[in-house]
Amino acid sequence: MNFKNEFVDVLVQVLDGQLERNQLLKMIEKPRFQDMGDMAFPCFELAKLYRKSPQSIAIEIAEKIETPLFEKVEAVGGYVNVFLNKREVSQKVLNEILSEKEEYGKLTLGNDQIVTIDFSSPNIAKPFSMGHLRSTVIGNSLALIAEKYGFRPVRINHLGDWGTQFGKLIVAYKMWGNEERVKENPIKELLKLYVQFHEEAEKNPELNDKGREWFKKLEDGDEEALSLWEWFKEESLQEFSKLYQMLGITFDSYHGEAFYNDKMDRVVEILEEKNLLEESKGAQVVQLAEDLPPCLIKKSDGTTLYATRDLAAAIYRQETYHFAQSLYVVGNEQTLHFKQLFSVLDKMGYSWHAGMVHIPFGMILKDGKKMSTRKGKVVLLGEVIDEAIQLALNDILEKNPGLTAKDEVAHQVGTGAVIFHDLKNYRQNDIEFSLKDMLRFEGETGPYVQYTHARAASLLRKGNYQDSEHALMIDDEAWPVITALMSFPDVIKRAFEGYDPSQIAKFLIELSKAFNKYYASVRILDDEVQKQARLTLVYSVKVVLKEGLRLLGMAAPEEM
Repeated sequence: MNFKNEFVDVLVQVLDGQLERNQLLKMIEKPRFQDMGDMAFPCFELAKLYRKSPQSIAIEIAEKIETPLFEKVEAVGGYVNVFLNKREVSQKVLNEILSEKEEYGKLTLGNDQIVTIDFSSPNIAKPFSMGHLRSTVIGNSLALIAEKYGFRPVRINHLGDWGTQFGKLIVAYKMWGNEERVKENPIKELLKLYVQFHEEAEKNPELNDKGREWFKKLEDGDEEALSLWEWFKEESLQEFSKLYQMLGITFDSYHGEAFYNDKMDRVVEILEEKNLLEESKGAQVVQLAEDLPPCLIKKSDGTTLYATRDLAAAIYRQETYHFAQSLYVVGNEQTLHFKQLFSVLDKMGYSWHAGMVHIPFGMILKDGKKMSTRKGKVVLLGEVIDEAIQLALNDILEKNPGLTAKDEVAHQVGTGAVIFHDLKNYRQNDIEFSLKDMLRFEGETGPYVQYTHARAASLLRKGNYQDSEHALMIDDEAWPVITALMSFPDVIKRAFEGYDPSQIAKFLIELSKAFNKYYASVRILDDEVQKQARLTLVYSVKVVLKEGLRLLGMAAPEEM
Protein backbone atom coordinates (compact mmCIF):
# COMPACT_ATOMS: atom_id res chain seq x y z
CA MET A 1 0.00 0.00 0.00
CA ASN A 2 1.69 3.19 -1.19
CA PHE A 3 0.31 6.09 0.81
CA LYS A 4 2.70 8.44 -0.98
CA ASN A 5 0.60 7.84 -4.12
CA GLU A 6 -2.57 8.59 -2.17
CA PHE A 7 -1.06 11.87 -0.93
CA VAL A 8 -0.09 12.78 -4.52
CA ASP A 9 -3.63 12.01 -5.76
CA VAL A 10 -4.98 14.48 -3.19
CA LEU A 11 -2.38 17.13 -4.13
CA VAL A 12 -3.16 16.80 -7.87
CA GLN A 13 -6.79 17.68 -7.11
CA VAL A 14 -5.99 20.49 -4.68
CA LEU A 15 -3.46 22.10 -7.06
CA ASP A 16 -5.74 21.77 -10.12
CA GLY A 17 -3.03 19.95 -12.07
CA GLN A 18 -0.53 22.85 -11.77
CA LEU A 19 2.26 20.31 -11.19
CA GLU A 20 2.59 16.91 -12.84
CA ARG A 21 2.08 13.74 -10.83
CA ASN A 22 5.68 12.55 -11.26
CA GLN A 23 7.01 15.92 -10.18
CA LEU A 24 4.86 15.82 -7.04
CA LEU A 25 5.98 12.27 -6.26
CA LYS A 26 9.62 13.38 -6.26
CA MET A 27 8.88 16.37 -4.02
CA ILE A 28 7.30 14.45 -1.15
CA GLU A 29 9.66 14.02 1.80
CA LYS A 30 9.79 12.09 5.03
CA PRO A 31 10.03 14.53 7.96
CA ARG A 32 13.17 14.28 10.06
CA PHE A 33 11.26 13.84 13.31
CA GLN A 34 8.25 11.65 14.05
CA ASP A 35 6.26 14.46 15.70
CA MET A 36 6.35 16.38 12.38
CA GLY A 37 4.16 13.79 10.65
CA ASP A 38 4.59 10.85 8.28
CA MET A 39 4.97 12.76 5.00
CA ALA A 40 5.68 16.36 4.07
CA PHE A 41 5.11 18.43 0.93
CA PRO A 42 7.41 21.48 0.53
CA CYS A 43 5.72 24.53 -1.04
CA PHE A 44 8.85 26.54 -1.94
CA GLU A 45 8.69 25.68 -5.68
CA LEU A 46 5.09 26.93 -5.77
CA ALA A 47 5.99 30.38 -4.38
CA LYS A 48 6.97 31.74 -7.83
CA LEU A 49 3.93 30.16 -9.49
CA TYR A 50 1.40 31.60 -7.01
CA ARG A 51 3.40 34.72 -6.07
CA LYS A 52 2.77 34.05 -2.39
CA SER A 53 4.97 32.97 0.50
CA PRO A 54 5.51 29.18 0.89
CA GLN A 55 3.90 29.41 4.36
CA SER A 56 0.63 30.92 3.09
CA ILE A 57 0.50 28.39 0.21
CA ALA A 58 1.02 25.56 2.74
CA ILE A 59 -1.86 26.91 4.87
CA GLU A 60 -4.20 27.05 1.85
CA ILE A 61 -3.33 23.51 0.75
CA ALA A 62 -3.65 22.11 4.29
CA GLU A 63 -7.16 23.58 4.64
CA LYS A 64 -8.33 21.87 1.43
CA ILE A 65 -7.13 18.35 2.28
CA GLU A 66 -9.78 15.99 3.61
CA THR A 67 -9.40 12.21 3.56
CA PRO A 68 -10.01 9.45 6.14
CA LEU A 69 -6.41 8.31 5.55
CA PHE A 70 -5.03 11.43 7.26
CA GLU A 71 -5.53 11.95 10.97
CA LYS A 72 -4.14 15.47 10.89
CA VAL A 73 -2.83 17.92 8.29
CA GLU A 74 -0.85 21.00 9.33
CA ALA A 75 1.15 23.78 7.68
CA VAL A 76 4.56 24.39 9.27
CA GLY A 77 7.24 26.71 7.85
CA GLY A 78 6.34 26.27 4.19
CA TYR A 79 5.61 22.53 4.47
CA VAL A 80 2.31 20.67 4.45
CA ASN A 81 2.79 17.91 7.05
CA VAL A 82 0.37 14.98 7.06
CA PHE A 83 -0.18 12.47 9.83
CA LEU A 84 -1.58 9.16 8.64
CA ASN A 85 -4.59 7.64 10.36
CA LYS A 86 -2.72 4.99 12.35
CA ARG A 87 -5.60 2.54 12.74
CA GLU A 88 -6.78 2.73 9.14
CA VAL A 89 -3.26 2.51 7.70
CA SER A 90 -2.17 -0.30 10.05
CA GLN A 91 -5.20 -2.38 9.04
CA LYS A 92 -4.45 -1.89 5.34
CA VAL A 93 -0.70 -2.63 5.59
CA LEU A 94 -1.08 -5.74 7.77
CA ASN A 95 -3.98 -7.12 5.72
CA GLU A 96 -1.89 -6.67 2.57
CA ILE A 97 1.04 -8.59 4.09
CA LEU A 98 -1.29 -11.28 5.45
CA SER A 99 -2.86 -11.85 2.05
CA GLU A 100 0.31 -11.56 -0.08
CA LYS A 101 2.87 -13.08 2.34
CA GLU A 102 6.28 -13.37 0.60
CA GLU A 103 4.77 -11.78 -2.54
CA TYR A 104 4.38 -8.52 -0.56
CA GLY A 105 6.32 -5.74 -2.27
CA LYS A 106 6.38 -7.49 -5.67
CA LEU A 107 6.30 -4.97 -8.50
CA THR A 108 5.35 -5.32 -12.17
CA LEU A 109 7.60 -2.49 -13.42
CA GLY A 110 9.92 -4.88 -15.29
CA ASN A 111 6.99 -5.99 -17.48
CA ASP A 112 8.31 -9.57 -17.45
CA GLN A 113 11.19 -8.52 -19.75
CA ILE A 114 14.64 -10.15 -19.71
CA VAL A 115 17.56 -8.58 -17.87
CA THR A 116 20.97 -10.25 -18.28
CA ILE A 117 23.33 -9.85 -15.34
CA ASP A 118 27.04 -10.49 -15.84
CA PHE A 119 28.60 -11.02 -12.42
CA SER A 120 31.20 -12.93 -10.38
CA SER A 121 33.30 -13.93 -13.44
CA PRO A 122 36.47 -15.14 -11.68
CA ASN A 123 39.63 -16.02 -13.57
CA ILE A 124 40.22 -19.75 -13.84
CA ALA A 125 43.44 -21.16 -12.37
CA LYS A 126 43.38 -18.38 -9.77
CA PRO A 127 41.90 -18.63 -6.30
CA PHE A 128 38.48 -17.20 -5.54
CA SER A 129 39.66 -14.36 -3.34
CA MET A 130 37.84 -11.83 -1.17
CA GLY A 131 38.29 -9.47 -4.13
CA HIS A 132 35.72 -11.55 -6.07
CA LEU A 133 33.17 -11.41 -3.26
CA ARG A 134 31.77 -8.00 -4.23
CA SER A 135 30.79 -8.75 -7.84
CA THR A 136 29.41 -12.14 -6.74
CA VAL A 137 27.11 -10.99 -3.92
CA ILE A 138 26.10 -7.65 -5.50
CA GLY A 139 25.22 -9.40 -8.78
CA ASN A 140 23.30 -12.21 -7.07
CA SER A 141 21.30 -9.74 -5.00
CA LEU A 142 20.54 -7.56 -8.04
CA ALA A 143 19.24 -10.64 -9.89
CA LEU A 144 16.87 -11.37 -6.97
CA ILE A 145 15.79 -7.72 -6.72
CA ALA A 146 15.27 -7.54 -10.52
CA GLU A 147 12.91 -10.50 -10.25
CA LYS A 148 10.99 -8.80 -7.43
CA TYR A 149 10.82 -5.66 -9.60
CA GLY A 150 9.13 -7.67 -12.36
CA PHE A 151 12.02 -8.64 -14.66
CA ARG A 152 13.19 -12.13 -15.65
CA PRO A 153 16.90 -12.26 -14.78
CA VAL A 154 19.47 -14.32 -16.69
CA ARG A 155 22.54 -14.87 -14.50
CA ILE A 156 25.77 -15.01 -16.51
CA ASN A 157 29.18 -16.04 -15.17
CA HIS A 158 31.55 -14.67 -17.81
CA LEU A 159 34.57 -16.73 -16.71
CA GLY A 160 38.05 -15.29 -17.23
CA ASP A 161 39.26 -18.36 -19.11
CA TRP A 162 41.33 -16.76 -21.90
CA GLY A 163 44.18 -14.32 -22.31
CA THR A 164 47.97 -13.96 -22.05
CA GLN A 165 47.93 -15.09 -18.40
CA PHE A 166 47.25 -18.64 -19.62
CA GLY A 167 50.36 -18.51 -21.80
CA LYS A 168 52.30 -17.47 -18.70
CA LEU A 169 50.74 -20.23 -16.62
CA ILE A 170 51.55 -22.87 -19.24
CA VAL A 171 55.19 -21.67 -19.28
CA ALA A 172 55.30 -21.74 -15.46
CA TYR A 173 53.78 -25.24 -15.33
CA LYS A 174 56.18 -26.59 -17.98
CA MET A 175 59.17 -25.11 -16.12
CA TRP A 176 58.35 -25.78 -12.46
CA GLY A 177 55.01 -27.63 -12.28
CA ASN A 178 54.26 -31.06 -10.88
CA GLU A 179 51.14 -32.94 -12.03
CA GLU A 180 50.57 -34.74 -8.72
CA ARG A 181 50.82 -31.53 -6.69
CA VAL A 182 48.39 -29.72 -9.01
CA LYS A 183 45.86 -32.59 -8.79
CA GLU A 184 46.15 -32.60 -5.00
CA ASN A 185 45.52 -28.87 -4.54
CA PRO A 186 44.80 -27.32 -7.95
CA ILE A 187 44.09 -23.68 -7.19
CA LYS A 188 46.80 -23.17 -4.57
CA GLU A 189 49.41 -24.90 -6.72
CA LEU A 190 48.47 -22.97 -9.89
CA LEU A 191 48.53 -19.69 -7.94
CA LYS A 192 52.01 -20.55 -6.65
CA LEU A 193 53.20 -21.10 -10.23
CA TYR A 194 51.57 -17.86 -11.40
CA VAL A 195 53.24 -15.85 -8.62
CA GLN A 196 56.58 -17.58 -9.30
CA PHE A 197 56.33 -16.65 -13.00
CA HIS A 198 55.97 -12.94 -12.17
CA GLU A 199 58.80 -13.02 -9.65
CA GLU A 200 61.11 -14.67 -12.22
CA ALA A 201 59.92 -12.36 -15.04
CA GLU A 202 61.05 -9.33 -13.05
CA LYS A 203 64.59 -10.72 -13.18
CA ASN A 204 64.23 -12.20 -16.66
CA PRO A 205 61.80 -10.17 -18.86
CA GLU A 206 62.21 -12.66 -21.75
CA LEU A 207 59.84 -14.96 -19.85
CA ASN A 208 56.99 -12.58 -20.78
CA ASP A 209 57.75 -13.16 -24.46
CA LYS A 210 57.55 -16.92 -23.86
CA GLY A 211 54.17 -16.42 -22.16
CA ARG A 212 52.91 -14.48 -25.19
CA GLU A 213 54.23 -17.20 -27.53
CA TRP A 214 52.35 -19.93 -25.66
CA PHE A 215 49.15 -17.90 -25.62
CA LYS A 216 49.47 -17.47 -29.41
CA LYS A 217 49.85 -21.29 -29.63
CA LEU A 218 46.69 -21.63 -27.53
CA GLU A 219 44.83 -19.24 -29.84
CA ASP A 220 46.07 -21.23 -32.85
CA GLY A 221 44.71 -24.48 -31.37
CA ASP A 222 48.04 -26.13 -30.37
CA GLU A 223 47.19 -29.55 -28.89
CA GLU A 224 49.48 -29.40 -25.82
CA ALA A 225 48.46 -25.82 -24.98
CA LEU A 226 44.75 -26.67 -25.32
CA SER A 227 44.89 -29.80 -23.16
CA LEU A 228 46.74 -27.98 -20.34
CA TRP A 229 44.28 -25.08 -20.56
CA GLU A 230 41.27 -27.44 -20.42
CA TRP A 231 42.71 -29.23 -17.42
CA PHE A 232 43.33 -25.94 -15.53
CA LYS A 233 39.76 -24.86 -16.34
CA GLU A 234 38.12 -28.10 -15.19
CA GLU A 235 39.97 -28.11 -11.86
CA SER A 236 39.07 -24.45 -11.28
CA LEU A 237 35.36 -24.90 -12.02
CA GLN A 238 35.11 -27.72 -9.48
CA GLU A 239 36.62 -25.44 -6.82
CA PHE A 240 34.37 -22.50 -7.75
CA SER A 241 31.20 -24.58 -7.70
CA LYS A 242 31.90 -25.55 -4.04
CA LEU A 243 31.97 -21.85 -3.15
CA TYR A 244 28.84 -20.99 -5.12
CA GLN A 245 27.09 -23.86 -3.35
CA MET A 246 28.17 -22.49 0.05
CA LEU A 247 26.78 -19.07 -0.87
CA GLY A 248 23.61 -20.53 -2.43
CA ILE A 249 24.29 -18.90 -5.81
CA THR A 250 23.39 -20.37 -9.20
CA PHE A 251 24.00 -19.28 -12.81
CA ASP A 252 22.13 -19.75 -16.08
CA SER A 253 25.28 -19.51 -18.19
CA TYR A 254 28.98 -20.17 -17.64
CA HIS A 255 30.02 -18.96 -21.10
CA GLY A 256 33.45 -17.49 -20.49
CA GLU A 257 35.81 -15.52 -22.69
CA ALA A 258 36.89 -18.58 -24.70
CA PHE A 259 33.28 -19.22 -25.79
CA TYR A 260 33.48 -16.09 -27.97
CA ASN A 261 36.70 -17.08 -29.82
CA ASP A 262 34.80 -18.10 -32.97
CA LYS A 263 32.42 -15.13 -32.74
CA MET A 264 34.96 -12.31 -32.95
CA ASP A 265 35.74 -12.46 -36.68
CA ARG A 266 32.10 -11.57 -37.32
CA VAL A 267 32.46 -8.46 -35.11
CA VAL A 268 35.54 -7.37 -37.08
CA GLU A 269 33.64 -7.97 -40.34
CA ILE A 270 30.67 -5.84 -39.21
CA LEU A 271 33.04 -3.04 -38.14
CA GLU A 272 34.75 -3.21 -41.55
CA GLU A 273 31.41 -3.19 -43.39
CA LYS A 274 30.38 -0.06 -41.50
CA ASN A 275 33.77 1.58 -42.21
CA LEU A 276 34.44 1.98 -38.50
CA LEU A 277 37.91 0.36 -38.39
CA GLU A 278 41.02 2.49 -38.75
CA GLU A 279 44.67 1.56 -38.68
CA SER A 280 46.77 3.02 -35.88
CA LYS A 281 50.44 1.98 -35.42
CA GLY A 282 49.71 -1.33 -37.14
CA ALA A 283 46.70 -2.03 -34.90
CA GLN A 284 42.98 -1.79 -35.80
CA VAL A 285 40.91 0.71 -33.77
CA VAL A 286 37.49 2.39 -33.70
CA GLN A 287 37.67 6.16 -33.20
CA LEU A 288 35.24 7.39 -30.54
CA ALA A 289 34.02 10.74 -29.21
CA GLU A 290 36.64 13.33 -28.20
CA ASP A 291 36.44 12.48 -24.50
CA LEU A 292 37.18 8.78 -25.15
CA PRO A 293 40.40 7.19 -26.43
CA PRO A 294 40.08 4.97 -29.54
CA CYS A 295 38.85 1.43 -28.86
CA LEU A 296 41.49 -1.15 -29.75
CA ILE A 297 39.94 -4.05 -31.71
CA LYS A 298 42.97 -5.95 -33.07
CA LYS A 299 46.63 -5.79 -32.03
CA SER A 300 49.40 -5.42 -34.60
CA ASP A 301 50.15 -9.18 -34.29
CA GLY A 302 46.55 -9.95 -35.26
CA THR A 303 45.34 -11.08 -31.80
CA THR A 304 41.96 -9.79 -30.66
CA LEU A 305 41.32 -8.02 -27.37
CA TYR A 306 38.87 -7.77 -24.48
CA ALA A 307 36.84 -5.15 -26.35
CA THR A 308 36.40 -7.42 -29.42
CA ARG A 309 35.34 -10.26 -27.15
CA ASP A 310 32.92 -8.10 -25.15
CA LEU A 311 31.36 -6.78 -28.38
CA ALA A 312 30.85 -10.40 -29.51
CA ALA A 313 29.37 -11.28 -26.09
CA ALA A 314 26.95 -8.30 -26.15
CA ILE A 315 25.70 -9.18 -29.65
CA TYR A 316 25.38 -12.88 -28.74
CA ARG A 317 23.38 -12.05 -25.58
CA GLN A 318 21.01 -9.73 -27.44
CA GLU A 319 20.44 -12.33 -30.17
CA THR A 320 20.01 -15.15 -27.61
CA TYR A 321 18.02 -13.47 -24.83
CA HIS A 322 16.57 -10.29 -26.43
CA PHE A 323 17.30 -8.41 -23.22
CA ALA A 324 15.64 -5.12 -22.24
CA GLN A 325 18.55 -4.41 -19.91
CA SER A 326 22.04 -5.88 -19.71
CA LEU A 327 23.93 -5.27 -16.47
CA TYR A 328 27.68 -5.69 -15.94
CA VAL A 329 28.63 -5.91 -12.25
CA VAL A 330 32.33 -5.15 -12.67
CA GLY A 331 34.74 -3.03 -10.57
CA ASN A 332 35.30 0.72 -10.88
CA GLU A 333 38.61 0.24 -12.70
CA GLN A 334 36.76 -1.01 -15.81
CA THR A 335 34.64 2.15 -16.22
CA LEU A 336 36.53 3.41 -19.30
CA HIS A 337 36.35 -0.03 -20.96
CA PHE A 338 32.53 -0.08 -20.68
CA LYS A 339 32.18 3.51 -21.90
CA GLN A 340 34.17 2.49 -24.99
CA LEU A 341 32.21 -0.75 -25.42
CA PHE A 342 28.80 0.98 -25.29
CA SER A 343 30.06 3.75 -27.58
CA VAL A 344 31.24 1.24 -30.25
CA LEU A 345 27.85 -0.57 -30.13
CA ASP A 346 26.16 2.80 -30.59
CA LYS A 347 28.35 3.52 -33.66
CA MET A 348 27.49 0.06 -34.99
CA GLY A 349 23.84 1.16 -34.98
CA TYR A 350 22.55 -1.18 -32.25
CA SER A 351 19.79 0.80 -30.52
CA TRP A 352 19.57 -1.86 -27.77
CA HIS A 353 22.90 -0.63 -26.38
CA ALA A 354 20.79 1.94 -24.48
CA GLY A 355 19.71 -0.82 -22.08
CA MET A 356 23.31 -1.71 -21.17
CA VAL A 357 24.62 -0.56 -17.81
CA HIS A 358 27.99 -0.89 -16.11
CA ILE A 359 27.44 -1.28 -12.36
CA PRO A 360 30.79 -0.39 -10.81
CA PHE A 361 31.81 -1.05 -7.21
CA GLY A 362 34.69 -0.21 -4.90
CA MET A 363 37.45 -2.55 -3.79
CA ILE A 364 37.95 -4.69 -0.72
CA LEU A 365 41.16 -3.33 0.75
CA LYS A 366 43.60 -5.05 3.08
CA ASP A 367 45.46 -2.60 5.33
CA GLY A 368 44.27 0.18 3.00
CA LYS A 369 45.75 -1.46 -0.12
CA LYS A 370 44.32 -3.41 -3.05
CA MET A 371 44.71 -7.18 -2.86
CA SER A 372 46.90 -8.52 -5.67
CA THR A 373 46.87 -12.08 -7.06
CA ARG A 374 50.07 -11.41 -8.96
CA LYS A 375 52.00 -10.74 -5.77
CA GLY A 376 50.26 -13.50 -3.84
CA LYS A 377 48.62 -11.05 -1.43
CA VAL A 378 45.20 -12.62 -1.37
CA VAL A 379 42.69 -13.57 1.29
CA LEU A 380 40.79 -16.63 0.11
CA LEU A 381 37.01 -16.32 0.24
CA GLY A 382 36.55 -20.01 1.08
CA GLU A 383 38.77 -19.66 4.15
CA VAL A 384 36.88 -16.55 5.32
CA ILE A 385 33.51 -18.33 4.95
CA ASP A 386 34.80 -21.42 6.80
CA GLU A 387 36.04 -19.23 9.63
CA ALA A 388 32.75 -17.31 9.76
CA ILE A 389 30.77 -20.57 9.99
CA GLN A 390 33.08 -21.85 12.75
CA LEU A 391 32.69 -18.62 14.75
CA ALA A 392 28.90 -18.80 14.35
CA LEU A 393 28.98 -22.41 15.60
CA ASN A 394 31.09 -21.41 18.62
CA ASP A 395 28.55 -18.69 19.38
CA ILE A 396 25.66 -21.19 19.20
CA LEU A 397 27.47 -23.73 21.42
CA GLU A 398 28.01 -21.01 24.01
CA LYS A 399 24.58 -19.34 23.96
CA ASN A 400 22.14 -22.02 22.77
CA PRO A 401 23.75 -25.49 23.04
CA GLY A 402 20.30 -27.16 22.89
CA LEU A 403 19.65 -25.90 19.34
CA THR A 404 18.76 -28.85 17.10
CA ALA A 405 20.15 -27.89 13.66
CA LYS A 406 23.40 -26.32 14.92
CA ASP A 407 25.47 -26.89 11.77
CA GLU A 408 22.78 -25.68 9.39
CA VAL A 409 22.16 -22.50 11.42
CA ALA A 410 25.92 -21.88 11.79
CA HIS A 411 26.22 -22.11 7.99
CA GLN A 412 23.31 -19.68 7.48
CA VAL A 413 24.66 -17.20 10.02
CA GLY A 414 28.32 -17.45 8.95
CA THR A 415 27.68 -16.99 5.23
CA GLY A 416 25.04 -14.36 6.04
CA ALA A 417 27.57 -12.36 8.09
CA VAL A 418 29.97 -12.24 5.13
CA ILE A 419 27.26 -11.32 2.57
CA PHE A 420 25.61 -8.66 4.75
CA HIS A 421 28.91 -7.01 5.64
CA ASP A 422 29.43 -6.36 1.95
CA LEU A 423 25.88 -5.42 0.94
CA LYS A 424 25.17 -2.98 3.78
CA ASN A 425 27.80 -0.68 2.22
CA TYR A 426 26.94 1.41 -0.82
CA ARG A 427 28.62 -0.49 -3.66
CA GLN A 428 30.80 2.40 -4.88
CA ASN A 429 32.58 2.64 -1.52
CA ASP A 430 35.78 0.71 -0.82
CA ILE A 431 35.52 -1.72 2.11
CA GLU A 432 38.35 -2.47 4.50
CA PHE A 433 38.61 -6.23 4.96
CA SER A 434 38.22 -7.06 8.64
CA LEU A 435 37.15 -10.47 9.84
CA LYS A 436 36.40 -8.96 13.25
CA ASP A 437 33.84 -6.48 11.85
CA MET A 438 32.40 -8.97 9.41
CA LEU A 439 31.72 -11.56 12.07
CA ARG A 440 30.33 -9.38 14.84
CA PHE A 441 27.00 -10.74 15.94
CA GLU A 442 25.60 -7.50 17.31
CA GLY A 443 25.17 -4.01 15.84
CA GLU A 444 24.36 -3.41 12.17
CA THR A 445 25.17 -6.91 11.00
CA GLY A 446 23.56 -9.84 9.20
CA PRO A 447 23.37 -11.98 12.35
CA TYR A 448 21.49 -9.12 14.13
CA VAL A 449 18.78 -9.14 11.43
CA GLN A 450 18.67 -12.96 11.37
CA TYR A 451 18.38 -13.03 15.16
CA THR A 452 15.45 -10.57 14.99
CA HIS A 453 13.73 -12.94 12.53
CA ALA A 454 14.37 -15.90 14.86
CA ARG A 455 12.97 -13.88 17.80
CA ALA A 456 9.76 -13.19 15.83
CA ALA A 457 9.49 -16.91 14.94
CA SER A 458 9.92 -17.85 18.62
CA LEU A 459 7.16 -15.44 19.72
CA LEU A 460 4.77 -16.92 17.14
CA ARG A 461 5.49 -20.44 18.41
CA LYS A 462 5.08 -19.49 22.07
CA GLY A 463 1.89 -17.53 21.37
CA ASN A 464 0.44 -20.35 19.23
CA TYR A 465 -0.27 -17.80 16.51
CA GLN A 466 -3.08 -18.66 14.10
CA ASP A 467 -2.63 -17.13 10.64
CA SER A 468 -6.13 -15.74 10.03
CA GLU A 469 -7.87 -12.36 9.83
CA HIS A 470 -7.88 -10.47 13.14
CA ALA A 471 -9.30 -7.24 14.47
CA LEU A 472 -5.98 -5.46 14.38
CA MET A 473 -5.86 -3.44 17.59
CA ILE A 474 -2.56 -1.65 17.15
CA ASP A 475 -0.60 -0.18 20.06
CA ASP A 476 0.87 3.30 19.62
CA GLU A 477 4.30 1.72 20.12
CA ALA A 478 3.72 -0.34 16.94
CA TRP A 479 3.51 2.66 14.62
CA PRO A 480 7.28 2.86 13.78
CA VAL A 481 7.11 -0.85 12.86
CA ILE A 482 4.08 -0.26 10.61
CA THR A 483 5.71 2.68 8.83
CA ALA A 484 8.83 0.56 8.21
CA LEU A 485 6.74 -2.34 6.81
CA MET A 486 4.80 0.09 4.65
CA SER A 487 7.98 1.36 2.96
CA PHE A 488 9.17 -2.08 1.73
CA PRO A 489 7.76 -1.87 -1.85
CA ASP A 490 9.30 1.58 -2.25
CA VAL A 491 12.67 0.28 -0.98
CA ILE A 492 12.61 -2.51 -3.61
CA LYS A 493 11.91 0.08 -6.32
CA ARG A 494 14.82 2.28 -5.19
CA ALA A 495 17.16 -0.71 -4.80
CA PHE A 496 16.64 -1.86 -8.39
CA GLU A 497 16.54 1.56 -10.02
CA GLY A 498 19.76 2.59 -8.26
CA TYR A 499 21.29 -0.91 -8.67
CA ASP A 500 21.90 -0.66 -4.93
CA PRO A 501 21.28 -3.67 -2.64
CA SER A 502 22.42 -1.59 0.36
CA GLN A 503 18.91 -0.03 0.28
CA ILE A 504 17.50 -3.43 1.30
CA ALA A 505 20.21 -4.05 3.93
CA LYS A 506 19.64 -0.63 5.54
CA PHE A 507 15.88 -1.18 5.49
CA LEU A 508 16.30 -4.54 7.28
CA ILE A 509 18.40 -2.90 10.00
CA GLU A 510 15.76 -0.16 10.50
CA LEU A 511 12.89 -2.66 10.61
CA SER A 512 14.83 -4.85 13.08
CA LYS A 513 15.56 -1.88 15.34
CA ALA A 514 11.92 -0.74 15.27
CA PHE A 515 10.68 -4.25 16.04
CA ASN A 516 13.19 -4.85 18.85
CA LYS A 517 12.17 -1.53 20.42
CA TYR A 518 8.51 -2.60 20.21
CA TYR A 519 9.40 -6.00 21.73
CA ALA A 520 11.14 -4.25 24.63
CA SER A 521 8.24 -1.89 25.37
CA VAL A 522 5.15 -4.11 24.87
CA ARG A 523 4.52 -7.42 26.61
CA ILE A 524 3.30 -9.16 23.48
CA LEU A 525 2.13 -12.47 24.97
CA ASP A 526 0.73 -11.25 28.31
CA ASP A 527 -2.65 -9.81 27.33
CA GLU A 528 -4.93 -12.58 25.99
CA VAL A 529 -7.32 -10.06 24.40
CA GLN A 530 -4.56 -8.30 22.46
CA LYS A 531 -2.20 -11.25 22.00
CA GLN A 532 -3.34 -12.50 18.56
CA ALA A 533 -3.54 -8.94 17.17
CA ARG A 534 -0.01 -8.21 18.38
CA LEU A 535 1.20 -11.52 16.98
CA THR A 536 -0.23 -10.51 13.59
CA LEU A 537 2.22 -7.61 13.67
CA VAL A 538 5.04 -10.02 14.68
CA TYR A 539 4.07 -12.37 11.84
CA SER A 540 4.13 -9.49 9.34
CA VAL A 541 7.60 -8.46 10.52
CA LYS A 542 8.82 -12.05 10.19
CA VAL A 543 7.46 -12.31 6.60
CA VAL A 544 9.14 -9.07 5.50
CA LEU A 545 12.47 -9.78 7.25
CA LYS A 546 12.63 -13.21 5.62
CA GLU A 547 11.86 -11.78 2.17
CA GLY A 548 14.35 -8.92 2.62
CA LEU A 549 17.09 -11.37 3.64
CA ARG A 550 16.26 -13.55 0.63
CA LEU A 551 16.73 -10.54 -1.66
CA LEU A 552 20.27 -10.20 -0.30
CA GLY A 553 20.94 -13.91 -0.89
CA MET A 554 20.69 -14.83 2.82
CA ALA A 555 18.74 -17.41 4.80
CA ALA A 556 16.39 -16.59 7.68
CA PRO A 557 16.84 -19.14 10.52
CA GLU A 558 13.73 -20.00 12.56
CA GLU A 559 15.86 -20.53 15.65
CA MET A 560 19.26 -19.24 16.71
